[in-house]
Amino acid sequence: MDATGVSRGEWIFYEEFNRTSTYLSDQKKILSFNPFCHSVELTNIENVYQWNFRVTDPQKNPFDVIFFVEQIDELQVELPENIDCSDPEELTDEMIKLYSFRKKVRWIHHPVESQISDPQKYLFEGKAYGDLDMHRVDENKTRVHFDLKIDVKFVLYPAFRIIPEKIIRTMTNAGMSMIMQTATNSMFHSISKDFCKIEKV
Repeated sequence: MDATGVSRGEWIFYEEFNRTSTYLSDQKKILSFNPFCHSVELTNIENVYQWNFRVTDPQKNPFDVIFFVEQIDELQVELPENIDCSDPEELTDEMIKLYSFRKKVRWIHHPVESQISDPQKYLFEGKAYGDLDMHRVDENKTRVHFDLKIDVKFVLYPAFRIIPEKIIRTMTNAGMSMIMQTATNSMFHSISKDFCKIEKV
């Protein structure tokens, strides 16, 4: 059975944009604050990471969900009118630091050829898609929007097969989303300890 969970949120970080965006672009660091994230490792493919999430099923069995995720960073720079620069390659590090106003981190599922799922060992492959959108608000304030969706294919226990799959899917999706939202809120609460102040919008 396929199940989908979503979580999202928006926060104001009372911190300078470059520090906030650099910190939040480090997925290994921020996901370490997720209570269900067991590990995040860079694979031998450029910008592709392996996430290992460990959760417990309704019968209290621990199981792992593996995600392969490519990270794409998009930075937007707005130069003042008195600076003429038509070629992005000519931008200096100092110019980028001074005039960046938005950074978007995108997480995209990266397909792998090897077989990951092994229900006998409570091991499943998931697909993750996410956006972490950061905007400079003023000198010491950054608005952060977080949006994450995961898809996981599970094997139903025999006891659940007497219930119509549509009902089970609806219940599972709602449960996954609730768990994910709680984990996201917990993650940002832990992140807030490394900043002066974070405010949920």
